[in-house]
Amino acid sequence: MLVSLALVMGVGPVQGWSTPPDGKAASSPATPPRVAQGPQLAAADPTALGVSFVEGSSSSVIIERNGKKYLLDLATQTVREVTGSQDAPAGAKKLSADPAQKAQAGPPTPPPEQKTKPGVYEPGDDFVFSLPTGRRLNRHGFYINFNHRFAFNPAFEGKARGHVLLGLDDFSISSFGFRYGVTKDLSVGVYRSPSVIGRPIQFTAGYHLLDEHDGGPFNAEVRVSVEGQNDFSKNFTGDFEGIFSRSLTGRAQIYIVPTFSVQNRPLVPPQRVIEDPWPNLPGFNTFALGVGGSLDIRPTVALVAEVIPTLVNGPELGIHRPAYSFGIQKKIWRHAFTFGFTTSPGTTVSQRAATRAALVGDPTGDTPGGLFVGFDLTRQVY
Repeated sequence: MLVSLALVMGVGPVQGWSTPPDGKAASSPATPPRVAQGPQLAAADPTALGVSFVEGSSSSVIIERNGKKYLLDLATQTVREVTGSQDAPAGAKKLSADPAQKAQAGPPTPPPEQKTKPGVYEPGDDFVFSLPTGRRLNRHGFYINFNHRFAFNPAFEGKARGHVLLGLDDFSISSFGFRYGVTKDLSVGVYRSPSVIGRPIQFTAGYHLLDEHDGGPFNAEVRVSVEGQNDFSKNFTGDFEGIFSRSLTGRAQIYIVPTFSVQNRPLVPPQRVIEDPWPNLPGFNTFALGVGGSLDIRPTVALVAEVIPTLVNGPELGIHRPAYSFGIQKKIWRHAFTFGFTTSPGTTVSQRAATRAALVGDPTGDTPGGLFVGFDLTRQVY
C-alpha cells in the first residue's frame, strides 16, 4: 500500500522494499523502510505534495495529481478517484486545509431563514399591522401569530387616559393563529378571533408566485380563505386576496392587497351574554384595497402604516371611513413585536376592513378620536 501511495504522490518507490511481478509488496523488507527525502518544505507542508487529510478519519487521505483527486483508504487498501464532496467516506466531515485557506474561507454560511439579498427588504412580521406582508415562509416552517386590539376604549379621548394606560387596562379582542410552510411557496394556516367579535375561525391556503430574492420584479402571493362565525358553524365568508409588495430599498417596502369577500358580514356590538350563539347576519359581497408601508429606522426597528378602504358595499357593513393603522415594530431573530394605534378591531381577512364605529354602535367611532391601542406578536417556532 505504501508503494501505491508513493507512486501516486510522485515521490518514487520506497527504498528497501521489493515489488514482485504480482504487484503485492513483499512480506518483509530487506532493510528498514525509508522514504526518499524531499525538500524541507514538503515535509512541513503536506499540501505542497497535493495531500489533504480527511477530518474524522484516521485511515484515509486525499491526494491530488494531474488535476484529479484520489482517495486512499489504508484500512481497505483501496485507491479510487473522487469527483466531489459526495464521494467522501462515511463519517468524514470535510477536508482539512492550511490556516491561510481557512482564513480566506470566511464565516460559515447562515441558515436559510437568515439569508438576505442586497436591496431586498426583509419583513419582520406576517402583518404590517392588520394587512398581510406576504413574506415567504420557510419550507416546513411553523409560525405563531398573536394579536390584541383594545377597541372598546379610545386611546386619546375620555377621562384618566394615563391611569388606564391609553386603554390597555380595558377589555382586549385577542386573536391567535398558526401558519405552516408546506413548501417554500405553498403555505396553510388557521386563525381564530374571540366571541365578542363573532368567534370566527378562518382557514387559509396561500401560494407564492414571485419573490425578489429569486430575481423577481416584486413579491406576489395569492390566498384563499374561508371564515365561519360561531366556531365555523354559521355566517360563512369566502375571501380571495392578492398580496403584492416591492422593496424601495433594503430599508423600506410598500404593500398593495386587493381583497374580494363573498358574503361578508357586518360587525355588531357584542351580545350581553358572551356564551350566547352569535346571531345570523346578512351577507354582502365586498371589495377592499389595502395599502401599507414599512420603513426601517434602525436595523431591527421599523415604522409601519396602512389604510384599508372598502370600495364596494362599505356602507352596508356600517363602514363610513377607511380603517387605518400605524405603529412601531421591533424585529428580533424569528420574533417581532408591533405596537400601534388603529381604528380596525378585526384581524381576519374579511373583518380587518371594518371599523370601530360598527363594533361600538357609534358612527363617529372611527374618527381620529376613536383610535385605540393594539399590538401584534409573531414567532417562528421552526
